[in-house]
Order: sequence, then structure tokens, then C-alpha cells
Amino acid sequence: MSDIRTIEAALIADTVRELCIKACTRLPGSVCALLDAARADEPFPPAQETLDLIIRNAGIAADTNVPICQDTGMAVVYADVGQDVHIVGGLLEDAVNEGVARGYTDGYLRKSIVRDPIRRGNTGDNTPAVLHTRLVPGDRIRLTVSPKGFGSENMSKVCMLTPADGLEGVKRFVKQTVLTAGANPCPPMMLGIGIGGTFEKVAQLAKEALVELREGPHPDPYYDALENELLREINALGIGPQGFGGRTTALSVRIKTYPTHIAGLPVAVNVGCHVTRHAEAVL
Repeated sequence: MSDIRTIEAALIADTVRELCIKACTRLPGSVCALLDAARADEPFPPAQETLDLIIRNAGIAADTNVPICQDTGMAVVYADVGQDVHIVGGLLEDAVNEGVARGYTDGYLRKSIVRDPIRRGNTGDNTPAVLHTRLVPGDRIRLTVSPKGFGSENMSKVCMLTPADGLEGVKRFVKQTVLTAGANPCPPMMLGIGIGGTFEKVAQLAKEALVELREGPHPDPYYDALENELLREINALGIGPQGFGGRTTALSVRIKTYPTHIAGLPVAVNVGCHVTRHAEAVL
């Protein structure tokens, strides 16, 4: 039987604090590489200039430790908790929210969360976070913080297609979502696409596809081809960086799938702006 490893809730809070600040001030290297590649491949002068400004902005944010974007988002936190871990000194959810509150306060990050969706009222510390806890093998905790701005989140959609809609229906829905979004999500966009599961599962798949931002080809050649086809067709729409035109409407399309019911074909598109951020640490 494996030994149980103890992790203090205070360490989780400290780590989440640091990850909030890091995620809001530094783009992941994979996103920077996609922006650089898009700039090198963009022939339209207004789009070139816009991409230059985006890349320069990301560099200034990292150099000066200020937010890449004024919308520092709602904190989405993934906690992959090893089954051989025992958390002491407090609850996981409380530790995560403490870390978010401290990170957004100490990092001078904009606090954007309201207490009630209809009656509003700012919580004052950007809590609560959206916490996804997953039990995994081992004696570690992997924490991933992904602040999600709502210029892009508001453009995300879920659709319960039928099996008769098939692949063409999926492609139409994805492309229509991008067309409807237009310049609103601050393109070039990142697209996380979920296919399968249930109403709530498909949205989780789309978010995970966006947060994980898998590098390299999809492990299933069928979906790898679909990702590449969708990326080509979306970039052919001509929306371009910040909606000014050009060939770079999307930087990446990533798909995650899950088995589903014989009567269903759920599809979700989680739209990310060019500031698709995350930071992670393993305890």
C-alpha cells in the first residue's frame, strides 16, 4: 500500500497566488510561438501591424510584470489531486480561493467577479474561482490556473446537435460561432472544441481543450485532420487580427471528444482570445 503524503493547505494557497500573477502577466511559450508563426505568415499589412503590437504588448507585460490584458478574467483552477495525498490545515476549495484573493490583490489584478449573476455586487477579491477537482494516481497535486476573460467567454456556445447533423453539422456550428463572434473576442482566437458526452460534459471538454493547448498533432488522425481543416476554413473567413482583416483569424483549433448517447451529438466551442493564459505547478 502506498504511503500517504501530506500537503498543507497553506502551500496550495501560496502556489495559487503565484500562479494567478504569473498567468496574468506572462503568455505561455506555446502561445507566443503561435503568434510569432502567424506574424511570419501574414501578408496583409494592417494584420502584420496588429500582430506586431500584440507581440510587443506581451513582451512588455512579461518584462514589467503587469497584466497582458486589462481583463484579468475569472480564475478557472484545475486541481489534479493524487489519491495518495492528504490535505491538512484546511479545505482545498478554501485554499484555492484564498490564493486567488491574495494573487489578485497582491498582483494589482482587476477584480471582476460579482456576488450574484442578476443582483451583481463585486466580491472585491475576484473570488470565488471556478474549481475543477480531478482525482488522479500518485502523491502529487498539479495546479493549473487559467484566468478567462469574458470578451471571448461571451462568444462561446454549446449546441445539442442530433446524429443526423453529422460531421457537416459540427463544422457548420463551429464556423458559425466564429462568424458570429467576429472581432468581439479580440482575434486571433484560440478555439477549444468539445464533442460528445452530455450538455455539461461537452462544455468541460471544450474548456479543457483550450486550457491544455496540446502541442503537436491530435493522437487520433481523424481529429487531427479535422482540426487542420477547421483552422484553414476559419482563417479563410478573413476576420483577421482584431477584426481588421488578414489570414490570421485563429491561431489554433483543439478538439477533445468523449463517448455520447446514441441519440445525441453535443458540440461546444470555447473561444479564447489571443491572450489565452494558464500557469501550472506541481506540489
